[in-house]
Formats: sequence, C-alpha cells, structure tokens
Amino acid sequence: MTVAFFSGSRRRAAVALGAVSAGLLVLSACDKPTPLATVTVGTESIHSEAACYNNGDPIKESQIQQCLNKKAEKTITVASDDKIRFGVDPEIADRGWTIFLGGQQAEPEPYKKTYRTIPASAFFSSQTGEATDKTQVTIVENTGKTLTGIWHFQLEKES
Repeated sequence: MTVAFFSGSRRRAAVALGAVSAGLLVLSACDKPTPLATVTVGTESIHSEAACYNNGDPIKESQIQQCLNKKAEKTITVASDDKIRFGVDPEIADRGWTIFLGGQQAEPEPYKKTYRTIPASAFFSSQTGEATDKTQVTIVENTGKTLTGIWHFQLEKES
C-alpha cells in the first residue's frame, strides 16, 4: 500500500483553499446589518440598528404593535433646553420616516431627509400635559401606508 504525500507547496495551497471555503461559508450565514438611526444631543450620540426590519419590505401587520411596544436599548440624557438631532441612513430617508412617542405617531407625514433637529422640550410632557422624566422615541421608516423599519431610543431628562 502506498501513501501519497503532497509537497509542501501543494499542502499549503490545499490548506489555504480550505480556509477560504470555510470563511465564505461563515460569511454566507451572516445577516446584512440593518440601517442605522442616530440620536445626538450636544456632543453625545447613540446609534441603533432596527428593533424590527424586513429589508425594506413591509413589516407584517401582526408584528407591528409588538415591534412598537419593544423597550429601547439605548438611552441618552438631555436637558430641557437642548436640541435633539435625529439622523437616519439615506435608504431610510428615501422611503420616509416619522417619529412616534410612546408607540403613537407624533407627526402626520413621513419626513424625507436624513437629518432633523427638534427641541428637547417637545418630548417631556405627557398627553395629559404632565411633565415626564423619560420618553421613548421611536423612529419609524414608512411610506405613509406601510411600516418597513422601527428604531427605539430612550430620552432621559437631566436632573
């Protein structure tokens, strides 16, 4: 019985080919990251990937309320006289986006630019007019008819 031995260069080539194949297999199993949304106050910024995203296709109607009710994982502290800057990736802006407060739509029409500024004081009163110390702000990518992405942020009032 004879055993075939590879020369050193062939062995290295076979190992390299195996490593490349394994790397491609691992990469093909990865999901593409969702577009980012950003909230900036002064020099502090927080970024978030979507809580719910369907690669630009509409989120299923049965999942929307569940997605809107998710808690924010990112928090930023703001003073009542601060300006809050919201930024989204261009692909979000192309479809349009709106701001939701506490799971409810806060503006009637989708915004089509990548950046906007809103005074912090607009976020710290409840629907009954009482002052609040924290607010969940949700950026919702939508066309006006369907929701395609949801990003959550928590704003905490500086004490």
